[in-house]
Amino acid sequence: MALPISLPAAALQWQSIDDSVMGGVSASRVSRSAAGTLVFSGNVSLENNGGFASIRSMPAVVDFSAHDGIVLRVRGDGKRYLLNLRAGNSPEGVQYRAPFATSAGQWIEIVLPFAGFEPRWRGRLVADAPALDRGLILTFGLMVSDRQSGDFMLEIDTIAGFSGAAS
Repeated sequence: MALPISLPAAALQWQSIDDSVMGGVSASRVSRSAAGTLVFSGNVSLENNGGFASIRSMPAVVDFSAHDGIVLRVRGDGKRYLLNLRAGNSPEGVQYRAPFATSAGQWIEIVLPFAGFEPRWRGRLVADAPALDRGLILTFGLMVSDRQSGDFMLEIDTIAGFSGAAS
């Protein structure tokens, strides 16, 4: 069941961060659809040891402490994506991530319990990282990686919190 925190994804400010930061040539963009949803799209290239494209919201504290996880309403392309969270207690560079799959061309709800988020730094598990501080979520990120080369498109309507069983 979705509770009071429900962010229209397009209401947040987002920026692209692609593998070009390490020599790759993947490219993504973030835009708003005519319906007001957020659209994350582009191309992932494996050239020059690349292989990922991502977007991240600008920092803004969101308190999900009363929630057990996050529900996303998305329409994708059948590829797998990651939701990345950065919290106020995260060590430098550590993001808490959870994978999810999409259904090509269909709006679906993705339920991601906080217990399933893993702390990662540059893709590697950080075994001694503190638990995600749900009360101090600073940024949301979306990523396509895992050698999924080619064009991609993910449309995000909302990012919401849930408690108990998600609908």
